[in-house]
Amino acid sequence: MDQQLLADAVDNLYPARMQMAFSLGWHIIFSCFGITFPALVLFAEWRAYRRADADLERLAHTWAKAMGVMFAAGAVSGTILSFEMGILWPGLMERFGEVFGFPFILEGFTFFIEAIFLGIYLFSWGRLSPRAHLLTGLPIIPAGIAGALFVISANAWMNTPEGFEIDAGGRVVDVDVIDAMFNPSTAAQWLHMIIAAFMVVGFTVASIYAVGMLRGRRTRYHRLGLVIPLTLAAIATPVQIGVGDYIANVVAETQPVKLAAMEGLYRTGTGVPLSLGGIYTDDELRYALRIPWGLSLLVTHDPDGQVVGLETVGPQLRPPVNVVHLSYNVMVGIGFALMLITLAMAWTWFRHRRLPGSRWFLRGVALSGVASIVAMEAGWVTTEVGRQPWVVYEKLKTADAVSSAPGLYLGLWAVLAVYAVLTFLTVYTLRRLAHHHDDAVAPQEVAAEPLDSTGERPAG
Repeated sequence: MDQQLLADAVDNLYPARMQMAFSLGWHIIFSCFGITFPALVLFAEWRAYRRADADLERLAHTWAKAMGVMFAAGAVSGTILSFEMGILWPGLMERFGEVFGFPFILEGFTFFIEAIFLGIYLFSWGRLSPRAHLLTGLPIIPAGIAGALFVISANAWMNTPEGFEIDAGGRVVDVDVIDAMFNPSTAAQWLHMIIAAFMVVGFTVASIYAVGMLRGRRTRYHRLGLVIPLTLAAIATPVQIGVGDYIANVVAETQPVKLAAMEGLYRTGTGVPLSLGGIYTDDELRYALRIPWGLSLLVTHDPDGQVVGLETVGPQLRPPVNVVHLSYNVMVGIGFALMLITLAMAWTWFRHRRLPGSRWFLRGVALSGVASIVAMEAGWVTTEVGRQPWVVYEKLKTADAVSSAPGLYLGLWAVLAVYAVLTFLTVYTLRRLAHHHDDAVAPQEVAAEPLDSTGERPAG
């Protein structure tokens, strides 16, 4: 009987991992909007209130409706994920649920706070004074950020598990949920994700208006829709590059095998170069561009610093190196490409006090939304696949946590169908919302002129 359960678990590992990966990959996009979009909406409304600006008010109203749609879709995907944790990974929940389950309880409270005030904010538009209405939206921002902290602390715990002991019988004892929440990876992962959310939302929203401007929609309304989120993303991008150095040091200290997979490094050594691109095969990274001493400098801040290689663990304890290495390179490469957009924007602003007016710049911004999402997804692939074969690092293997129940392949196809419908409905609703407001501002179309960082045409 035990052998049959083991065989079922082995067969279930692939569909369970694919279902969880797809669900997380879909949900994390909407989580970004839940974390960051409220701040963008409230900023636009605050500026509209301070300036008595009809364009900003109309923009804030449009974004608020989109925020409601995104929140609803994210709530559905989040509910699916909560069920998947128990259904797909009973071994994890049964053994360690009391250790890392507490943050999910707290996240539930923040979700309800966010939902309640979002409902009040959307319903009371035009029914309260501008100042009172703005105040009803303020609790949404800390609720979203706190919810992200609680969920990410649970994921960080899987990477650096603390807050418990295992007795001689293999039982989990002496649980400290606070110590588990604030483990060595929590601060780095939370900060990395929050800034990524600002980048994803900023570039994605700006990209929508960049596409519109490339198609000839050059009203002040559309330009404001580009300037505000793009400024947010431009501020976040260089900060994220600095945070990347911080989190790389945390990974090097707590999960050296993951870092070795990220760099395709087999042998432990000193003065290790930083490898860009390449394919890992036969315990060697081939066709890579190498920056001398780069990796040692990155993780030890010493050109002769030692970096641990994959050779320190057996082959069965190594993650799939090519997946981790290439995902990491995609994330970093896109991050620096987005930095070029930021630099172009900053250069033109400091020289001319306006944004670049070229179509090439608009094309870059139009692509930046999808690019930022791809970079974020690649980062999560690096984090999650880099931990394999462990679901709880060096404590519980993924294969030992998966359900042995039959029918997981059916569950995978069912979830894919649900997300296909949900994606269609979300995109359809957002497109209808966008077309409605494009029609509303169409009579105000004017010739293209550059705008400064506030959305105004420069004097002269």
